[in-house]
Amino acid sequence: MTALGSVLCVRLLSGRRFGCRRRGAGKLTDSREYFSPVSERDADVLQGFSIVSRNSERCFEAELYRLKARALLMRGASDAEAESLLDQALRIARSQQARSLELRAATDLARLWMRQGKHAEALDGLASIHSRFTEGFDTRDVKEAKAVLAELQ
Repeated sequence: MTALGSVLCVRLLSGRRFGCRRRGAGKLTDSREYFSPVSERDADVLQGFSIVSRNSERCFEAELYRLKARALLMRGASDAEAESLLDQALRIARSQQARSLELRAATDLARLWMRQGKHAEALDGLASIHSRFTEGFDTRDVKEAKAVLAELQ
């Protein structure tokens, strides 16, 4: 297993998710009873970026940008900063043809845009990515994207 994979694999690919638990399709809430404290998540993300820069190990780079955006939003950072990180996550996932990571980033970006009242942009962006999935409809990521799309329509 790669260095980055050993640090993040359990958290990124298991049922344990970073930062937020959904309460309804579009609402993210802090859920400290289920997830590590913000400082631990921040440390994990920073360690992930350190490994990416040191080893050029980029398989989870898009996910790191997405998780950093979530952490910033939880701390009350500006929407613009989080949006920029989510855009970066989308670009990286597309360049790597990592559709699941692209869907995660698009879902978070759609939630952010919903909160800002940008429903048309959120629907267009997420629907275009979600529509490319031909399998995996029972996965958490596809189900979450579908729930956000239903809320947008």
